[in-house]
Amino acid sequence: MSKNTIANRYEVFQHIGQGGMADVFLAIDTILNRQVAIKILRSELCTDAISILRFEREAQAATALSHPNIVEIYDVGEYKGHHYIVMEYVPGKTLKSIIRDRGGLVLEEAIDISKQLCSATQEAHNRGIIHRDIKPQNVIVKSDGSIKILDFGIALAKGSMQITQANNVMGSVHYLAPELAKGEPATVQSDIYALGIVLYEMLTGDVPFKAENAVQVAIMQMRNTIPSPRSINPSIPQSVENIILKATSKDPALRYRTCTEMLDDLRTCLKPERRDEPRIVLTSQFSNPDVAFDDLPDDEDEEYTNKPTKKQTTAVRKEKERKPKPAVQKKERSHKPLLFFMFLLLFALLSAGAYFAATSLGLFKTLSRDVEVPNLIGLTVPEARDVCVDNNLVLDTTNVTYTLTDNVEKGKIILVEPSVGSEIERGSRVSVTVSSGIGITVDNYVGRNISDVLEQLGKDTNFQYMKINTQEEENEDAAPGSILRQELLAPGDKFNPSTTSEITFVYAAYPTITIPEEIDHMPIEEAKRILEDLGARVLESDLDYSGLSELEISNLETGVVIKSDPEIGQDYTQREDNFITLFYYGR
Repeated sequence: MSKNTIANRYEVFQHIGQGGMADVFLAIDTILNRQVAIKILRSELCTDAISILRFEREAQAATALSHPNIVEIYDVGEYKGHHYIVMEYVPGKTLKSIIRDRGGLVLEEAIDISKQLCSATQEAHNRGIIHRDIKPQNVIVKSDGSIKILDFGIALAKGSMQITQANNVMGSVHYLAPELAKGEPATVQSDIYALGIVLYEMLTGDVPFKAENAVQVAIMQMRNTIPSPRSINPSIPQSVENIILKATSKDPALRYRTCTEMLDDLRTCLKPERRDEPRIVLTSQFSNPDVAFDDLPDDEDEEYTNKPTKKQTTAVRKEKERKPKPAVQKKERSHKPLLFFMFLLLFALLSAGAYFAATSLGLFKTLSRDVEVPNLIGLTVPEARDVCVDNNLVLDTTNVTYTLTDNVEKGKIILVEPSVGSEIERGSRVSVTVSSGIGITVDNYVGRNISDVLEQLGKDTNFQYMKINTQEEENEDAAPGSILRQELLAPGDKFNPSTTSEITFVYAAYPTITIPEEIDHMPIEEAKRILEDLGARVLESDLDYSGLSELEISNLETGVVIKSDPEIGQDYTQREDNFITLFYYGR
């Protein structure tokens, strides 16, 4: 863009990201005085019909949605041939970058993010919109643990055509449902498959299928059984693995019917009663997975499948039929069950005795159901989360409270609830309050002169980002210009000097008069008295005779008002630092 302002409203000042078809900038909405993110379609794509359609579809899809976990769209338009979308600015990191930095996430954290994703995706489905590109790169995680889904650029609205490009269904192949790899239409179950892959990646630190090229990954999506998450991360409960297995079934009919159904499962998967849940077994009727890739070489097909051929299957079945069945033999009576029962009884008695002895000696004190709340003061949220995990507690990252402080740097915990040292049940949630930075306390400016206050704040570096509004109000009981009250920031409030804040001063109105026409050519002393009676400050200025001829000087009126500044007939407001000047020729 040639200018830094779009549509005479959005002042662009920082490039913050780019995607396959657009650049994203951080900007200020100068009308509403708030930060926004602007996605601008690249110049070379402005003539490409498919790119414009995707761009417009993103705006239409996201505008129709209202959910705390979906980025909000404020405005769309075209400016000097550039298509743009103005959206909510969400500070944070992508889920992909967090996984890349940390590897597998904490179990509770991954489940919490998945619940938010399911809730947001269900909202889209309720509106008839299939996202089709759910992946960690399109999820922003904020510092409080909440998430926002981005990029509805290839979302499919109900009744609209499916966008393709170069004869390939668009989307990220590592999260692509098998039916989409075959070219079938997107459905609710397609998004649910992607949600299952995202949960897998959060818990294991990587996607289940990787290969040298996208086609190979697509084949693996259709044919290969998803690796067991528990084989990679044994701490994953079977109940959680079951959710992944059901969401990523090759057969869409065996997946969750809705995101709400998956969300309900996520809400209960960590409960103690589901700890010993058996591994789920899905009987799939999914058939003919090779439709989209029949033209691939046979050896590449064989790399991803070990299914027997039809001839092999028939031969094995016939061989089994030819084998004679063994005759039924009478089982001999055995004393092994009785001996086994007696052994178990003896073992139970010995174990009980050992337990009671250990309990009396206090050896099992550490197995108490209650634990102490650890000292989290001064830690960051990630550090506190790890400490809570070590102490069998859960840090509530969805309801973190942020507040300005007097002396604690940004990001440090200042308050813990329940309080540090108190005893609570294992597995309980702990809430924290975090410093959002060192704040500046607002003074009480009521009663002070507005001009003096504005001059003072103009020199104070703490107020360089402060937007100061002034408003006059008629008040006969207060001195003109004195501040009657301050709004938006009351005395004692704190504000962050590094970000934009706002304060309004309401002050007593100054007297305003109209310079009367009658003072024109009136004796200077009389004109001055009239203006002063009206509340104006008046200065006199003797005009210079230089440049005038003797004749002109002899015809001059002296001692009367020749002109004024401001001019006669204009409105004039009397403030501390201004006055009316009357010009005249002296005698």
